[in-house]
Amino acid sequence: MIFGGLQRFSLIDYPGELAAIVFTIGCNFRCPYCHNPELVNGTVERIVESDVLDFLNRRKGKLTAVSITGGEPTIHGKELLSFIKAVKDLGYKVKIDTNGTNPELLETLIKEKLIDYVAMDVKAPLNRYGEVVKANVDTSLIEKSIDLILDDKVPYEFRTTVLKGMLDENDIEKILKTIKGARLYCIQNFTPTKTLDPSFLHKRGLSKRELEKLKILSEKYVKTCEIR
Repeated sequence: MIFGGLQRFSLIDYPGELAAIVFTIGCNFRCPYCHNPELVNGTVERIVESDVLDFLNRRKGKLTAVSITGGEPTIHGKELLSFIKAVKDLGYKVKIDTNGTNPELLETLIKEKLIDYVAMDVKAPLNRYGEVVKANVDTSLIEKSIDLILDDKVPYEFRTTVLKGMLDENDIEKILKTIKGARLYCIQNFTPTKTLDPSFLHKRGLSKRELEKLKILSEKYVKTCEIR
């Protein structure tokens, strides 16, 4: 498997763990606000799997976990499965970030105990998915992934990126109804650094007051809500 990046150390990406982050290349969504456009477009420098595994082997005992993000990791199917097995063989915990479009692979990862934490981005209410992510979406796959995660067989979080003009309070409430009962929902405020659509560099995140209002709303539906 070929990767688009390796961050050698993070204290914040995997809750409670000292983690390395690996970035997969490619995505089946085209979210205009995406902050990793080089991974989506495939214009990033490549790192081969053997180099990543060599690094992880050298860091055993110092790092405790590996976070796999992207792009969208699950589009790599069997290659991803093989890589995760190799990482687990080295003794690491594994967290995966996903957009939820491959519930079949997600189910395999959970059943075979190959992941220890999953973070799923819920991009929009189901009726607006394609509009927000700028791609054709089978929302039944999104629903299946949500149901799998809510089954609570592995620690998890759901998260949504918010920015002015993208999702309103009504949209967030629809998302919350879809993930009702979730242990953790994270509202990620948009910061214009890099974006897939350059015009989104002129967009802005929500105010503190607007974020707190969404947090109060969220706590009617989920056990914990965090603002990030």
